[in-house]
Parts: sequence; structure tokens; C-alpha cells
Amino acid sequence: MKQEEIVFCKGGGCTAKLGPGALAKVLDKLPKTYDPNLLIGYEGADDAAVYKLTDDLAMVQTLDFFPPMVEDPYIFGQIAAANALSDIYAMGGDVKTALNIVCFPEAMDLNILGKILLGGSEKVKEAGGVLAGGHSIADADVKYGLSVTGTIHPDKVFANSGCREGDVLLLTKPLGVGIVCTASRVGEKTGAAMDLAVKSMTSLNRYASEIVRKYRVHGCTDVTGFGFLGHLCEMLGDSYTALIHKDRIPFIPGCEAYVEEFYITAAGQRNRNHVGAKVEFVDCSFALEEILYDPQTSGGLLVSMERQDADRALEELRGLGLPCGMVGEIQARGEKAVVVS
Repeated sequence: MKQEEIVFCKGGGCTAKLGPGALAKVLDKLPKTYDPNLLIGYEGADDAAVYKLTDDLAMVQTLDFFPPMVEDPYIFGQIAAANALSDIYAMGGDVKTALNIVCFPEAMDLNILGKILLGGSEKVKEAGGVLAGGHSIADADVKYGLSVTGTIHPDKVFANSGCREGDVLLLTKPLGVGIVCTASRVGEKTGAAMDLAVKSMTSLNRYASEIVRKYRVHGCTDVTGFGFLGHLCEMLGDSYTALIHKDRIPFIPGCEAYVEEFYITAAGQRNRNHVGAKVEFVDCSFALEEILYDPQTSGGLLVSMERQDADRALEELRGLGLPCGMVGEIQARGEKAVVVS
């Protein structure tokens, strides 16, 4: 019997995440844990857990892993590591240690695994952390990521739900990587668009986090599998409405054309189904809607900060070399959670 060929990249990254609706149903049934030192757990849909150790020291914990979204195993390792490390930076913390999480087919060339781990280890080193070990299992498909521990002062945590009326929203990376990776995987010539997507996905959010910490930040999250609109709705809760300026959204050039060819993801449609009723689009193209629902892998930080600080922060963020923007503002709660106009 002919052995079935093992395919490295079937389509992964944060498009492989469970849909937000299905996940919420499961989490809502779990018993709530009370510990006065658990500053942030899973109840608020934050990016990582924060546990207070002393009056001036707290531990930040997270983990993330997924299948490959690019064919190059070394680049995949970099992307998966940058994505996992991002949760620490979204909370305003610093990376200390990381552990590898590996699923790998026994029949696949181990040199491929070596390249994945090399890419990941280099990102942990760039983050200023120590790769301290890990765990692996044999699996039918490749998956890789990290469990990460960081530190932060208990009074300086960036919760995702802390935004205030009058705040300005900054986005530190361009949207559209899910769309671009989908187009590339089915054979579309993506060229410069894919190059920018890889640059974005492999760029640590460390540098953006260090910049925004210098200003008055009230809320922060990273934009990943639930897309820009999904993560924004988590930030807003039932308290505020976000007015999003459609002409200020940074996205990878070429995305609109790929959407017109229907190079979109099932995960993007799950995001639309989950939060679509909370969003009003005013004179927006279908392509822009899909870009805002598109699941991001190792996406940028979405930051809610004082209006007076936003211009200076944005100027510094632009120096990092990725498209970014002042994309909206926080208002009193209206009929919809998000208005894009």
C-alpha cells in the first residue's frame, strides 16, 4: 500500500483556532476560580494570565501553538514563536522563559523539525528570554509553539478591557496576513504582499510594547485569530462604542484584490458570524469588511490610549518600519459596539 504523502503546510497559523463562539460556550461552563493573587484569568478574554507574587512583582503566563502557514520551516518557527511571545507584550510584560510545544510526524524528516526549533529559539533570544526546554509528541501533522513566562509590576498590567471614553486606538501592524497566506497557498502570485506578511508575522511586538509603555495606555490586546473586529469587541465589552476610520486602517497592499477573488478563510467567516451583529459598516467595501474580520497570525497590538499621547506614540511606532495607524476612537456606548465609516 502506498504511504500517504505528508504535507508540511496545509494552512494554519491563527486560522486554525477554534471559533470564538464555540470557545465561549465551553469557557462559560467552567467553574470560576477565585484567588486574590490571580489578577487576570480567563474570564475577561485577556491575552495571558497574571499572578501576583509580591507587591511589586507579578508573573505573566501564556501558551500558543498552531500548524504551519508558510512552507519554510525556519520562518514558520519564527512566526509561531513571535505569535506566542506576543501575549506577554500585549499585557505590558517582559519575557523571561519559554518552553517548546511540538507535534511532529515520525515519518517526516527531522531536519525540518530542527529548522522549526532554530527559528523559534532565535526569536526567544531576541525577546531577551531563555529557552528552557519543552515537550513533544508524535502526531499526524506538524504543530509548533511556546509556553511563555514573563514578569510585570502588578500595577502596570495592560488589561484588554481598560479603554476609556475619549481614548484613541492605535494599531501597530498591518492587517490581511490571513488573506495573503491563503492566496499564496492556492498558487496566487503574492510577491511583495507575502514578503510584507512574513516581515509582519516574524516581527516581535516587543518593540511596539516598549514604545507604548511610555505613554498613558488604558487597554491593549494583540490582534490574532479573532481578527481586528473580534478582538476590538472583546476590548469594548458592553461599555463603549469604537468609531473606526475606514481610510486609516493599515493593511497589506493587494488584499482587496485577493478578497475579490475570494481568497478568504473559514476562520474569517466564523469571526463575522460571531460579532457581525455588533458592527455597522458605513459605505465600506466588502473587501474592507473581510480584512477587518480576517484572522491574523502574530498580528499587531491594538492599543487604547490617551488622545494627547497618540501622535507622539504613532510617530515612534512608524520608526519600526511596519504600516501602522491611528485607526479609531472610543465613544460612549451606542446602538452598535463598532461603527466603521
